[in-house]
Amino acid sequence: MENLIFSLNATVPIFFTMILGFVFRKVGLMDEEFTNKANKFVFQAALPALLFSDLSQANFRDVWNGTFVAYCALTTIICIVISILISCLWKDKSIQGEFVQGAYRSSAAILGIAFIQNIYGTSGMAPLMIIASVPIYNVMAVVVLAFLKPERERLDGTLIKKTLKGIATNPIILGILAGVIWSGCKLPCPPILIKTVDNLGKLATPLGLMAMGAAFDAKKAFGKIKPAVTATVLKLVVWCVVFLPVAVMLGFRQEELIAILVMLGSATTVSSYVMARNMGHEGVLASSIVMLTTFFSGFTLTFWLYLLRSMGMI
Repeated sequence: MENLIFSLNATVPIFFTMILGFVFRKVGLMDEEFTNKANKFVFQAALPALLFSDLSQANFRDVWNGTFVAYCALTTIICIVISILISCLWKDKSIQGEFVQGAYRSSAAILGIAFIQNIYGTSGMAPLMIIASVPIYNVMAVVVLAFLKPERERLDGTLIKKTLKGIATNPIILGILAGVIWSGCKLPCPPILIKTVDNLGKLATPLGLMAMGAAFDAKKAFGKIKPAVTATVLKLVVWCVVFLPVAVMLGFRQEELIAILVMLGSATTVSSYVMARNMGHEGVLASSIVMLTTFFSGFTLTFWLYLLRSMGMI
């Protein structure tokens, strides 16, 4: 029951914040223009600040474990490849980009640290999981969304050059690079700078969630229910079934397993919707996946936690 309450406390407020955005749109507090500007602000300012804040303050050197980092990185890549292959089965090719990132991209940075701190009292292996998976999440999301746009252009040198330039100048990528370099060089973090960046980063999740809820179209969402449910099952169940046993066989235990569990089976991050909308995608499928995975992850994560605890792994 304690695990269930903790999981619900971590996920239900996120779901309710999206509902607030939907209600605000209905009562006229948020219109289409405001929603579009909010999405742009989150994408270009708040989300890069959040990623920079998470990565720049993570102490990777003191807890470095090469095997753990390699496992997280390789598993993430495999999940992405499988998601791309499955996306090819959909007749509507315009939803491929949203489906792929929705099926693999977790709320790893925020939820990972919260889960491990709640159980062990420290962030443990969360920073290593973040450095191994989160940059890959975001870089590959930019790549996938750039190449799998709804209106495909002919693949030639001009398109590849245009896409690579877009990836290199993407605010998400720049935020990641700045955070990793800052942490790796052990640059000082003055409280004034950190608090300012943290305040900006804290806007990313609530503002992005409300903007997503305001832009949510129920009729369109139900029209894409099959790919949304498929991505949700992959995100919350399949990856854990396939890769958690591998992690156990490799000898990972305690906070290592919790970090891996969050990487594999937590809800799809709200930034997947923000990035989709800002990179030429409709965003309906992305918002549906975020809503479904957020709602059900409180129960699925609790199940996986109970299973690992009953086996003495955590």
